[in-house]
Amino acid sequence: MTDYTLAHYQEACDAIEKLAQARPKIGLILGSGLGDLAELMVDAVRIPYDQIPHFPRSGAPSHAGILHVGTLFGQPAVIMQGRVHMYEGYDPQQVTFPVRVMKMLGIESLLITNAAGGINEAYVVGDLMVIDDHIDLAGMTGLDPTRGGHVPEMGPRFTPLNQAYHRDYIQKVQQLAVARGLTLHKGVYSFLVGPSFESPAEIRMLRQMGVDAVGMSTVPEVIVARNAGIKVLAISAITNVAIDDPDAEAITTEEEVWENVKQIIPRLKALVEDFMTDFKD
Repeated sequence: MTDYTLAHYQEACDAIEKLAQARPKIGLILGSGLGDLAELMVDAVRIPYDQIPHFPRSGAPSHAGILHVGTLFGQPAVIMQGRVHMYEGYDPQQVTFPVRVMKMLGIESLLITNAAGGINEAYVVGDLMVIDDHIDLAGMTGLDPTRGGHVPEMGPRFTPLNQAYHRDYIQKVQQLAVARGLTLHKGVYSFLVGPSFESPAEIRMLRQMGVDAVGMSTVPEVIVARNAGIKVLAISAITNVAIDDPDAEAITTEEEVWENVKQIIPRLKALVEDFMTDFKD
């Protein structure tokens, strides 16, 4: 477990501010396939993660590992083009380090996208789901990102997780989806570390627990954002339907997920653009 001090966060923040003068109001953590949104920034300063002290390095496919600071659809913003995952060997504190740094840079809101497997039997590949709540199975086993040394300046010791997903943002993105004629579910997301996909028995368990979609990211960042007083909107792209039959010959593969991501990107990108264009803090 990595115990960061206030000095670690400040060093990263100072390095970014030396290169980028803008003070962002909103942060974006872009999941698989949405990285090209960063190219739409105006007056953007692009900083590779390896140039930022203590910043984790992104190694997952399609995650570029570049921090963009500038203006996006009229809003001062900072974009993480690529995230890191615990399945790469990082601990929860390392995964969420960038969220703390973005808070120091000035963000008050955070928009997160991810690829997820559909647990709810009404969901099909290509659907979008705004996250209403989560079940953190990793956190229940001791992998909570706020565990360890406490830095009082960064947030309270104990974090309430009701309304971790901002209700006004959820309502707004639902309205935007209706206006575009997009299907947008609202549901519960479960976080598992990965990189193994879920077993059929685990899928059945998650369904009985009330989970609608499952993935390998997002929840640690949301917990730290909530701890830091950041308002969150998170949207999942359903890239595969979870297999709950142990005798099924079909399997979930990384290639399948990526091919489906490419089909979903235009709809998710449009929704993110609409939210950013209409964004009010």
